[in-house]
Amino acid sequence: MRSIALLCMLLLAGPALSADRTARQVFDQEIERNAVQAAVWGIPVVNYDLMRQEMLEKTPGKVGQVIYWGRPLDWMNQTLTPNPDALYFMVFFSTKDGPVVLDLPPAEEKASFNGNIVTAWQLPLEDAGLLGYDKGKGGKFVVLPPGYTDKLPDGFIPLRSEVYGGYMLFRSNLASHGDADVQASIDYGKKLKIYPLSAAANPPETVFSDVKDVLFDSTIRWDASFFDNLNRVVQEEPWISRDRVMIDQLKSIGIEKDKPFEPDRHTKSLLTKGIKEAETLLEAKYDAGLPPFFSEKSRWTFPAYPDLIKAMQSDFAEQDAYPVDHRGVAYSYAYIGIKRLGAGQFYAISIRDKDGNAFDGGKTYRLHVPGNVPVQQYWSVTAYDRQTHALIKNVARASRSSQIPELVKNGDGSVDLYFGPKAPKGKDTNWVPTDPKRQFELMFRAYGPTKEFFDKKWVLSDVVRVAAP
Repeated sequence: MRSIALLCMLLLAGPALSADRTARQVFDQEIERNAVQAAVWGIPVVNYDLMRQEMLEKTPGKVGQVIYWGRPLDWMNQTLTPNPDALYFMVFFSTKDGPVVLDLPPAEEKASFNGNIVTAWQLPLEDAGLLGYDKGKGGKFVVLPPGYTDKLPDGFIPLRSEVYGGYMLFRSNLASHGDADVQASIDYGKKLKIYPLSAAANPPETVFSDVKDVLFDSTIRWDASFFDNLNRVVQEEPWISRDRVMIDQLKSIGIEKDKPFEPDRHTKSLLTKGIKEAETLLEAKYDAGLPPFFSEKSRWTFPAYPDLIKAMQSDFAEQDAYPVDHRGVAYSYAYIGIKRLGAGQFYAISIRDKDGNAFDGGKTYRLHVPGNVPVQQYWSVTAYDRQTHALIKNVARASRSSQIPELVKNGDGSVDLYFGPKAPKGKDTNWVPTDPKRQFELMFRAYGPTKEFFDKKWVLSDVVRVAAP
């Protein structure tokens, strides 16, 4: 009798247990799905926070100070698609205690810079430097906290931010990679200043830290730690009105303002699945290719989706557009925001050769750069690791540039560059090494591009595979 009663209880409980299991599966799917969306939406601030945490944890630098790389960037700088043909100075700031002044030097006869000032969301506030807002005159740019209404003193340039945090990337231009020119570029960069507006009458000395020998790795972490970075910024920054739709989605994965983020083991496993799915999604979109730039069939593409470029230049003000997915793709392979892309600099990306094949680090390729490149400053081509989008590790150099005096030119002024594990015979000066075990990608930089560049009167050739040396 006792056995029959137990059997009856189990039979009666069966539907309830099944319903509970189904509900749990649905709730788990919601967490995983929302984790994917949170990652795609939040990757710009995670990208920002990864760089900031590297500074705070691995260097002497602090928020409100300057870190710089005292030599042209090499693979020790593992940020996303950086430029190894300029001296990098980086400033992280916070306006939580009041406006912050970025006091930038005027261009000199043999010294200039290209700079970009962005929010924690990497939304561009302004471009500065020779081809920026100040047109090389320098200026006192003041980042204002949300809601700031006080009148600024004369001579200060207001930059209104929706959030407290942000950073500036200051590229001190190089005449060449020679020691004397590198030192001159460092000396010029050290003329920039950062200080609170409240101390403008007597600014404190700006602190500089050289981090050239630090393994500075801010590549995207495609694991559950991604959400620790995201939570940190959510706790620090005010909600932007257009993003309030994310409040409940983040709450469902455990991220809620003014509350600790402490996912249990089960939730962490779901977050891990979500971030891996986000990685697969963003990589698939990137691999499908950005719109071609030089022609409909060109393997050189825009640096980001045109709708995203337009949205960022307008501060996402267009009522019927908010390209969050395209923004997510862009900040999976790059950082910084540019207010006027094409005025100071323009980039083109190539992930495939002329025949449509992905670049293989074990094979050899040639890029023909036609002569008379329509730029006011310089052009360069850099190779990056295809998976991490950072400089290829353990190689002697990452790029070739028109700044290189020894670069060998053809009779018509054109240049042939080579990419592969070994330099073709007699081509070492024009060669960029690759890792034979990994794929790579290329970025062409045009600094000070002219009208002819955008009119496509000058066209960059597609990369072709050639016989191994």
